[in-house]
Amino acid sequence: MAFTFERTDIDGVYIITPQCFGDDRGYFLETYQKDIFDKAGLDYTFVQSNQSKSHKGVLRGLHFQTRKPQAKLVRVVEGEVYDVAVDLRKDSPTYGKYVGVTLSAEKHNMFMIPRGFAHGFVVLSDTAVFEYMCDDVYDPGYEGGLPFDDESINIKWPEVDGELDLSLKDKKHPSLKDSKIVFGMKEGHLQVL
Repeated sequence: MAFTFERTDIDGVYIITPQCFGDDRGYFLETYQKDIFDKAGLDYTFVQSNQSKSHKGVLRGLHFQTRKPQAKLVRVVEGEVYDVAVDLRKDSPTYGKYVGVTLSAEKHNMFMIPRGFAHGFVVLSDTAVFEYMCDDVYDPGYEGGLPFDDESINIKWPEVDGELDLSLKDKKHPSLKDSKIVFGMKEGHLQVL
């Protein structure tokens, strides 16, 4: 099997590890193959691919889109991050809960995050290059977010030397409790109600 799909405590969220073939010249691996993902129940059509580079202590998130939410397949191609998905689906028994995983270029592991989740990560290595594929396009008019340290979610972020580095935007998000954000069906589409 080219991939191992590990279920997490939250429905629809998977940790995926590709099979890696290496020798003294380097390595080769597949990062995605639609038919295999479909057979595993991850039937997504990705339409946008993104990459970012950040230094140690940069924390990006927790982000989502209020309309046109995105499922994301995320991975690290250089360095190491701690990556988090927070369930914001209205009828989910795990609403407000999160799954966190350390992703690294060395492990080649990936994180599958369905629509209806907030997503963020903190860089643990000196630098990290982060890539993710999305099943809908980014629209800045529908940006949403939660504080990384929201007390009601209580994410156990790993210790990072020095201060965390957040964007001004990420320092101003309302808490989950104050905003009462939930994803549900509206106008035939999953979006924040």
